[in-house]
Order: sequence, then C-alpha cells, then structure tokens
Amino acid sequence: MAQRSLTGDVERQFARVGAALDAFLLPGGGDPVDRRAEWTAALEQDLPEHGIGGEAVVAEIADILIPNGGRFASAGFWGWITVGPDTVPVAAAAAASLAAPQRYTINAFNLLEEQSLRWLAALCGLPEAMGGVYSSGGSVANLVALGAARQYALEQRGVDPAADGVGTGDVAIYASAEVHHTVQRSAAVLGIGRSHVRLIETDDAQRLEVAALRRALEEDRGSGVIPIAVVGTAGTTNTGAIDPLRAIGEVAHEFGAWFHVDGAYGLLGSLDSRVAPLYDGLELADSAIVDPHKWLGAPVGIAATFVRDRSILYRAFTQEPAAYLETISETPDDGVLSSLQSMGVPYSELAVELSAPSRGAVVWSIVRELGRDGVAERIRRNNDHARRLAELVRAHPRLELLSTPVLSICCFRYSADGIADLDAFNAEILQRLYLRTPYVPSSTRVGESLALRPCFINSRTEDEDIDAFAEAVVRIGDQLRFERVG
Repeated sequence: MAQRSLTGDVERQFARVGAALDAFLLPGGGDPVDRRAEWTAALEQDLPEHGIGGEAVVAEIADILIPNGGRFASAGFWGWITVGPDTVPVAAAAAASLAAPQRYTINAFNLLEEQSLRWLAALCGLPEAMGGVYSSGGSVANLVALGAARQYALEQRGVDPAADGVGTGDVAIYASAEVHHTVQRSAAVLGIGRSHVRLIETDDAQRLEVAALRRALEEDRGSGVIPIAVVGTAGTTNTGAIDPLRAIGEVAHEFGAWFHVDGAYGLLGSLDSRVAPLYDGLELADSAIVDPHKWLGAPVGIAATFVRDRSILYRAFTQEPAAYLETISETPDDGVLSSLQSMGVPYSELAVELSAPSRGAVVWSIVRELGRDGVAERIRRNNDHARRLAELVRAHPRLELLSTPVLSICCFRYSADGIADLDAFNAEILQRLYLRTPYVPSSTRVGESLALRPCFINSRTEDEDIDAFAEAVVRIGDQLRFERVG
C-alpha cells in the first residue's frame, strides 16, 4: 500500500474544525438539550465494520459534535470554576498534543514545563525556592501535596510511608469545614482515612477559626495523634473566602504539622492589590496548589503542585526501575545528548502520572500572551464583576446578599414576603435560569440558606451580562412569586 501524503493534512483538517469552533463561540447557539434527539440519533450507532475516512470524521466533528457541545464557553457560564478555554492556550494544547505528546525528552516543550512552573509560582507570590509539578487538576494536585505531607510527617517519626505504609499510629489532617472535598478524597487514597480529616468550624465570613484549630490540635496531641497537615484555603469554592493564612501556618508549624495551601481557584487572587493583604503568610506554606484551567483560561486538565523541597515528592512518589528505560538518561562519553538520551526533569517520579501531556506550553502561552499585568487585569476585572453584582443585589428590595464577595464569587438569593420556602423557591429560579436565559450560575449553601452562586472567571463576560443576569433573577422571581403567591 502506498503511503498517504500528509502534506497540508493538519492545516486542512484544523481549518474545518477552527471554522466550526468560531461559529460555536457566537451567541445564540442555544442549548444542545433542545436538539438532543437529533444528535443522539446521529451519534448512537453500532460498532462500524468499515471506517468512513478522516475527511468524513472531521466533517462530523464540525457539523455534529461542535455545534452541540456544552455551554461552558458562553459569556454567561458561571456555574463551575471551569469555563471554555481561551483561544491561544487551545492552540498551544493542540500543538503540544502532536509535537510533544509526552512531557519528556529534550525539546522545546519539555523546557517550558519547568519555565512555566517558575512563572506560575511567581505569579502566585510563592517563594522562589518552591518547585512544582503539573497534574490533571486540583484533585490530583491536592493528593500530591498531601502525599508529600504524609511522607514528611511520618519520616520525622522514623517511618517511610511510601515504602512501608502508614503503620498503626493515629494520624489526622486539619481543614476548614469549607475545604474542598478533594482533601477528604486524598486522605482516603493516602490511607489516612476520610474520618481522620478534622473539619474545623468557620467564622461568619466562612474562614477557618484559628482558635478552634488550636483546640483540635491540642486535644489530638494529648491523645497521641500525629498531625499530618493543616490545610488553609485561599479562595473557597463556595464563597471565595480566604482563610487567615499566617495564623494558620504559624499554628501548624508550632505543632510540627505540614502547612498546605489549597489555592486551586483563588491563589492567583493575590494579583488584585485590593485583596493581596489577605494572602499574608503564604510564604509559610510547605506546599500550595493552583489550577491554570480555572482563572487562567487554560483547557481542562492542568493543575500545579508546589512544594518547598521537591525531594520529598521524589521519596513519596518515585517508581520502581523499568527495564525498558535502562538506557534513558545516561550521558554518552562525548557529552552530547540526543533528544531521546535524556528525559529532562523526572516529573513522573514526583507525582502519580507516568504518561502525561506537555502542559507547560499551555501555561507558557497564556503568560506570554497576557504578561503579569494582563493576568492581574483579568483577576481584578472578574472580582469587579462579583462586586458589581453585589451592589445590584444590595440596591434591590427583593434580592438578598448572603456573603460579601472577597474574590469573584457572589452568593445571593431572591427574597420577598409571602414565600414559605425560600430554598425551594430559589432552586426553582435556578432551574428557570438554565432553561430560559443564557446565564448558568450554580447554587450553594451559605449558613442555612440556599444561594445562587455565580463565579466570574470567564474572560468573555462583560458588565452588561452582570446587569442582565440580575434583571433576569428578579424577573423570574417576580413571575414565580405571582404564580405561587398571587
């Protein structure tokens, strides 16, 4: 069989997909649920006996898949702390997937793994000495950080948990009641146990109570419990609260515990000078995480874990030797390396992934495009959106602010006389927003109340979207109140 020429193949196929994506980003595409029967019928087929060829598959991608994708890239998508990515990092991710599908060996993409980690740490205000490693998201990033914490804490007591297990001693992790649930999952995977995560009460601003943390640590010390780590959150997913990092870090170190900062969403918030003082004490962190696929607009699948000493990661996650890699990373006699004779920084020994894409080029592309000033402007602008909405809520007699925005999350609800169950009422407003408007917030609970919770990290959102969203909530709430109350 003659070999098919690939000249121009990538350009041709990407042009078709690119045109479809440009069309998809235009407003007015509607909700794919409305067309569900049509695209389901086109896609749900038996295993094909014969292929249809690349051109036909790309046509189906352009004509069926892309037009019926999710609403994540729309200007009104604020439900999750993940949105449709920006264009430049999408291009970088596509380039990396073909030109450097693994993050290893000497090449330009591999160089950017380490350089982008240094840039990202600097953007987040982390100490220069901290080293990092990429992973697929905050779940894995927290797992890696807490794996390092487990290694450190038990090494101090003569135990190598990576080699020998955690032993029989009682251990615990301490975190706010508002901490992301990935901390509990990490505890489960690491053999610490979900029930050994001590959830510490919060104050009226949803921040960890330091006095309560100290009481818990003192009580456990009296019972012989080993404090694996204390977790401070820099931007909770519920309300965007920032725990008192310095006070937490000082207490953690007083008790010999690892101090971890979960900044998956909010660590970059320190670039907004109005809230930067809230990050005081970040330099005390033994580890910290941040997700570029959140506030930086990267494609989903990119998080970073930073630790004060990467050798701890190596001891916690290194693999057994592999025979098929024995000749890799050896320097030849003449000192000249080919691209396959050195794997570069051994990231696979620093976390849980062996095969992993070149994520650094994506982060590099974002920072090269925007610079520090551009990233800071984005953070401030999104925080302004939350403040703008809060002012609209305060000014309206039938809207109630449930938490004052710290970062880019605003929690509020519709509230008026005569509504017996405000939680159920606002849950119905949320459903009608999804069905009848272009706005997609989520809900959460603030204290005992169900809140509408938009999180503004979307680069496509404008001020007029905020105004129209507030108007839509009032309009739907008034209509629903009329239907129920009269």
